[in-house]
Amino acid sequence: MKKIIFFVPVENTEAVKDALFDAGAGKIGDYDRCCFQSEGQGQFRPLADANPHIGSHGEVEHLKELKIELVCDDRYIKQSIKALLEAHPYEEVAFEVYDMLDWKSL
Repeated sequence: MKKIIFFVPVENTEAVKDALFDAGAGKIGDYDRCCFQSEGQGQFRPLADANPHIGSHGEVEHLKELKIELVCDDRYIKQSIKALLEAHPYEEVAFEVYDMLDWKSL
């Protein structure tokens, strides 16, 4: 089992989450479409060769984003990451993937 964490502009959140859920992420036992989200402020500055979805070259941008955390069975991780990258509006997506402890085997 893996945990996927990513950051997304508020207005794009549902579309990106739906893409991951449709790819198989976010299932815990007999529940699906499971995730946790927390609000924060993202910051970035598009450089000269960037093609920014939001912001202008050379200008620091601050915007409200959500941090989304969800689990993903190992067999769906590749297709879930692919779905994240395809659905996300940013050309450079900030995301993390962690192995999770199988507590049932302890």
